[in-house]
Amino acid sequence: MTASDPGTRTISVNYMARVEGEGALKVVVRNGAVERAELRIFESPRFFEALLRGRPSAEAPDVTARICGICPVAYQMSAVHAIERALGVHVDGPLRALRRLLYCGEWIESHALHVYMLHAPDFLGYAGAIDMARDHADVVRRGLELKKAGNAIVALLGGREIHPINVRVGGFYRVPRVGELRKLVEPLQRARETALEAVRWVAGFEYPDAERDYVFVALRHPDEYPFNEGRIVASHGLDIDVADYERHFEELHVARSNALHSRLIGGGDYLVGPLARYSLNADRLGGLAREAAAAAGLGRECRNPFRSIIVRAVEIVQACDEALRIIADYRMPEQAAVPVEMAAGSGCAATEAPRGLLYHRYALKPDGTIAEARIVPPTAQNQASIEADLFAHVGRWLDLDEDALRERCEQAVRNYDPCISCATHFLKLEIDRG
Repeated sequence: MTASDPGTRTISVNYMARVEGEGALKVVVRNGAVERAELRIFESPRFFEALLRGRPSAEAPDVTARICGICPVAYQMSAVHAIERALGVHVDGPLRALRRLLYCGEWIESHALHVYMLHAPDFLGYAGAIDMARDHADVVRRGLELKKAGNAIVALLGGREIHPINVRVGGFYRVPRVGELRKLVEPLQRARETALEAVRWVAGFEYPDAERDYVFVALRHPDEYPFNEGRIVASHGLDIDVADYERHFEELHVARSNALHSRLIGGGDYLVGPLARYSLNADRLGGLAREAAAAAGLGRECRNPFRSIIVRAVEIVQACDEALRIIADYRMPEQAAVPVEMAAGSGCAATEAPRGLLYHRYALKPDGTIAEARIVPPTAQNQASIEADLFAHVGRWLDLDEDALRERCEQAVRNYDPCISCATHFLKLEIDRG
């Protein structure tokens, strides 16, 4: 829509599909230059931290799983790790491996959804996956089969595909038998081949020149590609225990958003997610994923947000490969969970959700009741970076017509696979060209 004032041009996108949640974006252009780019999240606050206060800590994994229907495992894992840290509980051996396998399942299904259904249509000129399926039915079918393989892992270990219910503090309520896991092998072998094909496929897309000098933040483990354990590191040299997170990162309220903005204390915006994970941990990838990344043209790091779809495809290869290794090595533990005794304490943890670093902190009363909870999701940490991307890149696209510019802005937001809520629509775009 173009405003009646010839000095002001306004483009509105009332509903942007293929992302989650509700919000708005306003870009103001003055004298041929971008003056302001604002991401406005107007979805109602959900108050999960307040809902957790006063509840038994044993309920935290099930409550936090309801935060997101696509990445509930990340919320469960961050919750159980933080509470276990508060109680001095250590989970190792087959139970730890099963948790990592559960995370593999979530990465596979979430990344497959993004790569094939949400983001690829942007590069191929389609309004969505349904339109794309008319010309590329086999591609969409492969994406659905890949997602199905991830869902099968989550269903077996989590008890169901959406909002799993089998995760508990100390381990699981039930662990699978060896034969149950073996049934996943053949589908995962096919999924691994499909993932390798996905890397080759997305590597052939045309990408705009849009590199930016990000401050990358992610977990880093001594010998694993990060899922649910590690230190928090950053590309500018930060290397801290998760317990020190709040000494280096802060959340701010901005009037235009119901979600808090995160920033480095004294350092500004930063980026979490696939680009950060890969750029800080490429040397931790398995051989197959590392070879796929090299063949796709990814260097030691990747700073082009549009190429994040390639990194996600590489991470699917990593998750499939690791899932198969864990299943091959699995020996059923004697107990589904280690003993847990309730006590007063405080603990925090961070895991790597598909969209990036997810931080939880809990303070517990002597009976294990939650006295305080804090949750910092990946999209909250990336909001400022999304705005910075638009501010940096929109100026290069001002020669595009209104429709093309709107689509490019939408795509720039979708690079992040933002998880604002479990809703369908997200973006209202307004460009002021006064």
